[in-house]
Amino acid sequence: MLSAESIEKIEYELAKYPKDKRQAAVMSALRIVQMERGWLSKESISEVANYLRIPEIAALEVASFYNMYDLQPVGEYKLTICTNISCMLRGSDEIVEHLQHKLGVGFNEVTPDGKFCLKEGECMGCCGGAPLLHVNNAVMHEFLTTEKVDALINELSKA
Repeated sequence: MLSAESIEKIEYELAKYPKDKRQAAVMSALRIVQMERGWLSKESISEVANYLRIPEIAALEVASFYNMYDLQPVGEYKLTICTNISCMLRGSDEIVEHLQHKLGVGFNEVTPDGKFCLKEGECMGCCGGAPLLHVNNAVMHEFLTTEKVDALINELSKA
């Protein structure tokens, strides 16, 4: 069941659209629920669809299309690294290999302590800062090197 806090936030988003266009708020509603629960289970997606009064498949299509939505549990820190052409040409492959070795996980896996999850991301629109990664869909780190990655992992490990 959606929490009162989530419903309040979803209602705020719904107010931005005509009353007969509730589906327009699906991305925001999914983000709100994911922020609260950490990821989007099938039940969470169904709850969002029911609340918005849209077909469940419509919410699932959005959740499964965009890589910012997590359809399985993720670590405390989700590291999404861009592997598209600009980042690849500027060394993202080396960064990916380094992260996978350092964390001991592949893409879409969580470290045994639950601290980190490594995700492969699509272009994040900051090609001038390549290679780059997002932490928890919020904080972007640009111009990555293996040394910068090590410092980031050490900092997050202490948090």
